[in-house]
Amino acid sequence: MAEPSYQPRGKRGARGKSLRLLAALPAVLLITLIAAAQDFDQLAAQAARAREASRVEEAVALYRRALSLRPRWGEGWFYLATLLYERDAYAEASQAFEEATDLNPQVGTAWVMLGLCEFKLGRYDAALNHLLQGRRLGITDNPHLRSVMLYHEGLLLLEKGEFEAAQKTLGTLSKEGAESEDLTVALGLSALRLRPSQLPAADAATREAVSRAGRAEGLAVNKKFDEALGEYGRLAADFPTTPNVQYAYGRFLLTSNRDEKAVEAFRREIENNSNHLMSRLMIADTKIRLKDAAGGLPYAEEAVKLRPQLPLGHYLLGLALLETGQTARAVTELETAQKSAPGESKIYFALGRAYARVGRAEEAERARATFTRLSKEQEAAEQPKPE
Repeated sequence: MAEPSYQPRGKRGARGKSLRLLAALPAVLLITLIAAAQDFDQLAAQAARAREASRVEEAVALYRRALSLRPRWGEGWFYLATLLYERDAYAEASQAFEEATDLNPQVGTAWVMLGLCEFKLGRYDAALNHLLQGRRLGITDNPHLRSVMLYHEGLLLLEKGEFEAAQKTLGTLSKEGAESEDLTVALGLSALRLRPSQLPAADAATREAVSRAGRAEGLAVNKKFDEALGEYGRLAADFPTTPNVQYAYGRFLLTSNRDEKAVEAFRREIENNSNHLMSRLMIADTKIRLKDAAGGLPYAEEAVKLRPQLPLGHYLLGLALLETGQTARAVTELETAQKSAPGESKIYFALGRAYARVGRAEEAERARATFTRLSKEQEAAEQPKPE
């Protein structure tokens, strides 16, 4: 995707106004301004040549001098920031990238680079926000930068505890052909629901489980299902009680349509950890999908007790109640889920069914209309954007 121009957009008529102002200036001041413009042009050209020749220190000095003459030169701030990043001067680079993004907020690459600087500086929330902003806007056709962006985005999502989102991002990176031990470890962390900051204190067995889970997950995301099945099966056998190993195995089994075996793995995880929320949610969801809502109902009930504020628990409990004929309770649970997650389309679909069963026709119609609207909005948002 072609990058937007770094030069700030002028307002209509600005050129004519500038010419009139110049004509009114005293001759001495006019000569000074022209000389400064010539100096700037010369410095900018020299800076570009130094940068292209990898003379980093010289280029940095020249860009600084040029920017002192023209502080609103967005392209100059971008290139200065890039050079500072290459020198590992992340604090200075972040300030320069902030100038670049202020002047040209539609340039996705600058936002990504700002996020990478902030990651190095430990400003993780800002880093994630700016990486996501850059990704939304689109970046230059640079496979290496895209890989670095996705990897760091995945790490930041892991540190926030957003393991499913991290697994998706890191899986995308793996599917695009990236291979490294760091990526394998990150995939393993996502599968076993561990933050990167937890790994240094982990014992040797956990570290090995993370690495092996990462290899298994890498095979799975690249659709090497038979190899992944063997890798995950051995992992589950060798580390039967390591936290989240059975859960990760169960999630993989679901993706390969081995639903009953997945439920068994989730039950083993609950045996290892009696408060394992995600395994209960997975069992409830799987049982409902397999038309065994009665079998999923107790797991949904337990999930709501463990995490009353989680909309997904109330949604699954509402579905299980609806399918087992407990419609009044189903409405209550689904309404609780809707209040906590008002933008989730599937909740409105279930609510429409529940309202219809208790004779609340107008509310059923509104719920169905909201479901249709949100579904269309989600479909539009998921359309791939050209890069």
